[in-house]
Amino acid sequence: MKTKVLKHSEASHEWYIVDVAGKVLGRAATEIAVLLMGKDCPDYTPHVDSGAGVVVTNCDKITVSGNKAGEKFYKRFSGYPGGQKTTVYKDMLKKDPKYVLRHAVKGMLPKNKLGARMIKRLKLYTGSEHAQIAQKPKEIKI
Repeated sequence: MKTKVLKHSEASHEWYIVDVAGKVLGRAATEIAVLLMGKDCPDYTPHVDSGAGVVVTNCDKITVSGNKAGEKFYKRFSGYPGGQKTTVYKDMLKKDPKYVLRHAVKGMLPKNKLGARMIKRLKLYTGSEHAQIAQKPKEIKI
């Protein structure tokens, strides 16, 4: 029996809706990354974008374990001397809660064109309402 290798033309993208209220950031991000890559499907092929689209609601209610709320930092660098800025997790969660989850998920995806295509199918919302009604997403528990 031969191994099934998926072709680009055979790939289809289902849509899932995930509620992350009260979930731990890292654990939710790994489950979302698995869905985006398609690793939960039996016909997973690494070089084909066969993952699902994921709609995430309640991004502002995600949590971290331990003392990470005050110790976790997000860094950015302008390219100029002295241009490195750091932001604490709890301040970033107030400023842009979607960035926190997107940053965690993006770090778990492939660092190539395939990963860039996958992250485009991640839709994040701070409330429980979303605009992806036309995709008919299935609710999934993580």
